[in-house]
Amino acid sequence: MAEPELKLRSSRESIAKEKKAADMDQDGEILPSPTTPLATPTSPTDPPTDKSQKIELKRSITLFNGVAMIIGTIIGSGIFVTPTGVVKETGSAGLSLIVWSVCGVISTMGALCYAELGTTITKSGGDYTYILEIYGELAAFLKLVPDSAAKLIACLCLTCLTFVNCISVRAATKVQDLFTASKLLALVIIILFGFIEIFTGDVPYLQPENAFEGSKFGVDNIVLALYSGLFAFGGWNYLNYVTEEMINPERNLPLSIIISMPIVTVVYVLTNLAYFTTISPEEMVNSEAVAVSFGEYHLGVMSWLIPVFVGLSCFGAVNGSLFTSARLFYAGAREGQLPAALGLVHTDLFTPVPSLIFTCLLSMMYAISQDIFSVINLFSFFTWLCVGMAIAGMLWLRFKQPNRRRPIKVCLFIPVIFVLGCIFMIAVSFWAAPFECLIGCGIILTGIPAYLLGYKWKKPHVVNKMLEIFTMFCQKIFLAVPEEK
Repeated sequence: MAEPELKLRSSRESIAKEKKAADMDQDGEILPSPTTPLATPTSPTDPPTDKSQKIELKRSITLFNGVAMIIGTIIGSGIFVTPTGVVKETGSAGLSLIVWSVCGVISTMGALCYAELGTTITKSGGDYTYILEIYGELAAFLKLVPDSAAKLIACLCLTCLTFVNCISVRAATKVQDLFTASKLLALVIIILFGFIEIFTGDVPYLQPENAFEGSKFGVDNIVLALYSGLFAFGGWNYLNYVTEEMINPERNLPLSIIISMPIVTVVYVLTNLAYFTTISPEEMVNSEAVAVSFGEYHLGVMSWLIPVFVGLSCFGAVNGSLFTSARLFYAGAREGQLPAALGLVHTDLFTPVPSLIFTCLLSMMYAISQDIFSVINLFSFFTWLCVGMAIAGMLWLRFKQPNRRRPIKVCLFIPVIFVLGCIFMIAVSFWAAPFECLIGCGIILTGIPAYLLGYKWKKPHVVNKMLEIFTMFCQKIFLAVPEEK
């Protein structure tokens, strides 16, 4: 063997160098065995690997972590900076608050459907896993093509968060808990100042006679207002990406959704209510950062706290997105639809290090985009398409497999209405940004030849050879191995 010093080792057991040679052919290639030497006794006298040390993603996400994951991922910079999209289309404080409430109800309906999906199909991977089981391999592969895992943050922050996520799942969830608490604290401060203004009675924009003045009830205005509001609620389905890492997911997944979604809805509505105690609808439309304007009015020299909280909020939202989205690529690699290297798990930390790094690199590509709003428009319709397909598939599973175990089963009315809503949002996406949506469709369709050439059809030997070398390199450099079955 040429490079015995590069042999992977587990901190839990010492593996003889000869074992590595036994698991390789003469060309130095990894033999196609799902079981790795790190998880196998080195000799008949060695004790069998303890079940708790099995190489796999560990269940460490608690109910509290799940609630923090959903809240922290949904609440990013939008509620602090740009609730102007809703106000611009509604024209009044009263109608704007109604739209925010409706968006919360719609998002909660979708989240409840995902509670049923997540407890019926208990694998990680979210939309990808559900589409794979219901619609087959091609549709699932196309889901992997364009994925908006990235948020708008600096590459340095992405690197730091990737490092934290690689080190420990527990560390990543602690970061999420901390930043979720900080952003909720900031919103509570804004809400308290709003209630103080209400108690003083000086809230002209919320008076019954003024609350709906200037309202725009046109269908196009309401549609675009809902579109903006629902975009701000994005992220309610991300916890389903990490189902396998939740402690008691049949209980904690639906509870996390039931607890977090009403909290987010109430916080969003009350925050907008607080804004309107101080800022008129006209001023809000023209403001580049509503929360900053609100802070300058109430906090004076301490108004710098608001931008700090906005930054913390973005940081937490990206951590949640990075944590969950990496599991999408991990699930795809585990099913054989992406390079095997993305399905490796660190032997000691039990984190999907290669897929986390890949997600980070992909996120940086989005972060350095010159026109990030076109990127958002490009993929927003794709998000609604995947969510709609998943929930429509849930309805199909009820018909096709009526006796399948379902710990959670939502009222049929909810998924039907939500699927119709998804169709509506897809149509709105094409209407609002037809050029970006057409480009997005083109990108998705490029996945068909990629699926055929890279997965379905037999790859040339040289390609398999390169992939094996790359996988072996990742095993060595990241100290990672495939998950044990």
